[in-house]
Amino acid sequence: MTRPNILLITSDQHRWDCFGFEGRKIKTPHLDALAASGTRFSNAITPNLVCQPARASILTGLLPLTHGVYDNHVSLDPAVGETGWARTLANAGYRSAFIGKGHFGVNPGNTPFGAPESRARSAEFPGDWSGPYMGFDHVELMILGHWHDLLPCEKPPRGQHFERWFWGNGGEGEAWRRWAEDLGPGQEAAQTWFSGLPAEWHSTHWVTERTTSFLESRKGAGEPFCLWTSYPDPHHPFDCPEPWSRLHHEDEVDISRTHERDLDRRPWWHRASLENEPRAKRQREQTLRKEYSRIQPQTDRQLRQMTANYYGEIAFIDDGVGRIMKTLDDTGLAGNTIVVFTMDHGDLLGDHGLYLKGPTPYDALLKLGFIVKGPDVPGGAVVDAPVSTVDLAASFYDWAGVAGGSMDQSTSIRPLAEGGAQSRDVSYSEWNQQPSRTGVELNLRTVRTRDAKLTLELISGAGEMYDLGNDPLEMDNLFGDAGYAALQKELTDMIRARPGPMMADLPEHEA
Repeated sequence: MTRPNILLITSDQHRWDCFGFEGRKIKTPHLDALAASGTRFSNAITPNLVCQPARASILTGLLPLTHGVYDNHVSLDPAVGETGWARTLANAGYRSAFIGKGHFGVNPGNTPFGAPESRARSAEFPGDWSGPYMGFDHVELMILGHWHDLLPCEKPPRGQHFERWFWGNGGEGEAWRRWAEDLGPGQEAAQTWFSGLPAEWHSTHWVTERTTSFLESRKGAGEPFCLWTSYPDPHHPFDCPEPWSRLHHEDEVDISRTHERDLDRRPWWHRASLENEPRAKRQREQTLRKEYSRIQPQTDRQLRQMTANYYGEIAFIDDGVGRIMKTLDDTGLAGNTIVVFTMDHGDLLGDHGLYLKGPTPYDALLKLGFIVKGPDVPGGAVVDAPVSTVDLAASFYDWAGVAGGSMDQSTSIRPLAEGGAQSRDVSYSEWNQQPSRTGVELNLRTVRTRDAKLTLELISGAGEMYDLGNDPLEMDNLFGDAGYAALQKELTDMIRARPGPMMADLPEHEA
């Protein structure tokens, strides 16, 4: 059999249930079609609840405390990044490429020119630079891809491929002005507006265009490719452009069924992470955590507006996925390409009165949409075994017929995706959250099985546990309940049995 191409498509901060096939009132026809023609995993989770650690785990097949990126603002060591699937497959004859949001960090040793994702250092990169980076031979990057007044789009000579393209649209500064423009009606919801940025100037459009261009260049190529296409949305702010911002009306969307805060029913750190003062090293970062990373409780109307805009961002990505899949068909690549669609982590979107992300590992954040399509992958199948994006590395090696080194923490999902039986009991997530985000230091360890979940906070010894089979909305914290002592012991033993080593000396936190 010819070695298959591998195409990984990810979105950022995309809830597991925000697909039409999950029953929500969201328009995702292309992703629904992908799921219908492939196999989806209904109990996939992220190894970490925020971007940088989760993405480092996707690349390396390692858990955060093994690869060392235990929180945002901790850079992945380029030597560790080079051990991931991009370089391993490239060394085995694959053309490895990355398009979109990386968020691997700002270690100056990443390339001969420094760190391509550093705002300041990006100005030192020549205009024709395109890698290698983190094991990818070819890269087309953006510094961030979602913006805020405190996180503006870098202007050339700063920025990378996307930023230099973005500022070239329209007249001088026009693209930035139109992004901030609100076409109305004015929204009451936090961080939500009808952006005046033309859709064809948006990061989602750019990622789609660059991906289809790459795929067209591979038509007839003698070597297989492995490509990670990384959309930076539907991450906040909720600034969807037209026509996608108008696709879902606020009166028609379905909102969270648990959007009242219930902190008295939760472990101590849920409240502390909302009410404590962030303790960042720099004032700018501290302000960012208070004004950008936290959203106060929203009314039903506000949540409907936010959800409608969030749905629009996802629908825009869905359209891009449809175009990518059509390009695979048009180039003749589809028959020998493994396609995986997933995300780095979810979004709370009102669950339990919470928004965005934080140290509250409800399934809204922890659980992932996870679809696989390709040769020998049956259509319309649903696998309920607990898996993780850590498993992507071993899976890609399996499909490619490549030895990937030690895979203590990454297990191939290929047998499951192709309809075979395999015993999978548990997946792991871990986060050493630093005080810069919420003002509290937390060492969180989570395990999730098919129908239960336990999180321990190791510093204080507190925890939370849910019987997901009987309580899918996670309303009743059973930690310490004598009637569930056996389940708590079973899940605690799983946490203690975490496979693989942990890094002895973790890198310094940069914020």
